[in-house]
Amino acid sequence: MTTITPQNPNPNLSPPAEIQISPINWVMKNLLTPWYNALITFIIVGIFCYAGYGFCVWAFTEAQWTVIPANLHLFGAGRYPSEEYWRLWVLLSIIVIFSGISWGIVARNVTHLFSRNVLIGLAIAALISFILPIPLLYKLAIIGLLILLSLAAWGGQKIGAKMPGLGQYIAINWFLVYLIGLWLIGGGLGLEEVTTSKWGGLMLTVLMATISIALCFPIGVIFALGRQSNLPVVKLFSVLYIEIIRGIPLIAILFMGQVMIPLFLPEGMRPDRVLRAIIGLTLFSSAYLAENIRGGLQAIPRGQTEAAKALGLNPPLTVSFIVMPQAIKAVIPAIVGQFISLFQDTTLLSIVGVEEFLGISRSVLANPNFLGRSSEVLLFNALGFWVFCYAMSTGSKYIEKRLNVEH
Repeated sequence: MTTITPQNPNPNLSPPAEIQISPINWVMKNLLTPWYNALITFIIVGIFCYAGYGFCVWAFTEAQWTVIPANLHLFGAGRYPSEEYWRLWVLLSIIVIFSGISWGIVARNVTHLFSRNVLIGLAIAALISFILPIPLLYKLAIIGLLILLSLAAWGGQKIGAKMPGLGQYIAINWFLVYLIGLWLIGGGLGLEEVTTSKWGGLMLTVLMATISIALCFPIGVIFALGRQSNLPVVKLFSVLYIEIIRGIPLIAILFMGQVMIPLFLPEGMRPDRVLRAIIGLTLFSSAYLAENIRGGLQAIPRGQTEAAKALGLNPPLTVSFIVMPQAIKAVIPAIVGQFISLFQDTTLLSIVGVEEFLGISRSVLANPNFLGRSSEVLLFNALGFWVFCYAMSTGSKYIEKRLNVEH
């Protein structure tokens, strides 16, 4: 049987071009056709326009934004001594430098480090810093940090191109930054000590969330593996821990940590309140994270483990190098979602007396000079939380893209 391949009668002719749909045609097709879609579209647009107009009128004519710059130091660092603010600026500069270096090393093979989207993002950040009602010195400091970030990223890319193996030490460097940060904030070893009772604001929120995330991840991995263990005692303990913690509200765990733990300790021994809050957040989040990771473990085909055994790998190596990387890769969105939830759950600490970013707002609103300014303060809090949560979400998307999670 002979197969006949159709020949193009005119090889000079190019294939037909793809049909391009203009924005107007897309709107007409998806939003204005048929008539009830058009009606729904006009109603929704009208509601948004009405709400947006009302918000703009309030924001530009009625709102008194002076409450934000007047209390910016409280929102940022709580009751931290003002004469020690230089420590926080040094720590912020160190974080910006290492962020830029890490960015450059990770993107060492990228042709254009500062792409159009990156430049637009930096420009928007600079523009927002000038729009925000903050002192001029803070605006210039933010611009300086953006420049420092860009220079560090450029230098990191150059270093990463010459030493490709440097990327594996990024995590160790960030651990050193964490230790330096604790030393700068808390003092000691040549610096005046600042007790945790004076810590507060956004600084305390980020610190507690970062430590809790770093601790709950390995704990969650351990309990996820324990729940799938063949050892009855290990599996029973893991199941009890996960189910009991998930069945108790976070606020109850925080109250237990702040009120009940000292009752079981010797007289005069009282753990630090920030430490107790971090322990409560870690225990709560690790239980939920364990279930997320267990879902990823169940998605790995059994053939992966059997192939590892056939190659002579023992169970620890099989889990560490074959099963766990694939499981974590499959549940990155769920893990990052749990981290975002943990960051937002820090707001509950204000109920137990920890003056984090939202809790410090109570002190601001208790000032007679700012009575009735709750809308401005809460909107500023919401904007701050949104920036950090959106940054984590964007980082998650970047990691998924680099690891090709969809494929």
